[in-house]
Amino acid sequence: MKQIYTDILNRMHSNILILRLFPFALLLSFISFQQKGLAQDYYSSTYQYKPLSFGITFAPNMGWMRYGDTEDHTSSPKFGFAYGLLADFAFTENYYFSTGLLVNTLNSKDRYPNMPDYTEYAPNAPKHIDTEYRIQYAEIPISLKLKSTMRYFRSYYGQFGFTGGIKLNAKEKTEGATSRTSMGNDADFFRLALQIGGGVEWQLDHNLVMMTGLSFNNGFTRVVKQGEPRNSYVAFNFGIFF
Repeated sequence: MKQIYTDILNRMHSNILILRLFPFALLLSFISFQQKGLAQDYYSSTYQYKPLSFGITFAPNMGWMRYGDTEDHTSSPKFGFAYGLLADFAFTENYYFSTGLLVNTLNSKDRYPNMPDYTEYAPNAPKHIDTEYRIQYAEIPISLKLKSTMRYFRSYYGQFGFTGGIKLNAKEKTEGATSRTSMGNDADFFRLALQIGGGVEWQLDHNLVMMTGLSFNNGFTRVVKQGEPRNSYVAFNFGIFF
């Protein structure tokens, strides 16, 4: 009888211990399930997808003038930069309408022939004039943006569209001058260009995405009257979407 009584007490103690540990085991299972669900969200196709995203951008660029078949005009590239706001409007998970508002500064160094009458009057005058242009625009990009599905915290994108800009400021500095002077009406007021580019978007947090990319912008309207060039640039695009 004593042995039977002892076995009963041991079984009761074991059952009580199991009942005490059961809530902790249930809590640990719930936490593990939640963490697994969050991990799956990071890799799911709908994790990053939002119908509307706003962001800020900074884009260093390398710009130059294009004079077409005019052989006596040449241009060398110079660094510029753009900054402003971006907005992506989603049609579906992979197709977006992309726009924004940018302040874009384009620089170039150009050489063109001096006026024939002036060189005849002053034989020692240089036959060519070197001029640095700095033209600033307020631009609105309009493009179609195609994105891959988000996987492993990143997605790839490509975009194609147009940029329209109005002149904010235009200055030039000729060789030997100590300061830049305003170009006034010698620089055209409106600029229209074709743009193509691509890059990678990196998921930093649930609502934070970093964009890195490269784009080529090819202007097809006249920029300045002298030589009637068009300007182009290559930009390195950095942005943060919220």
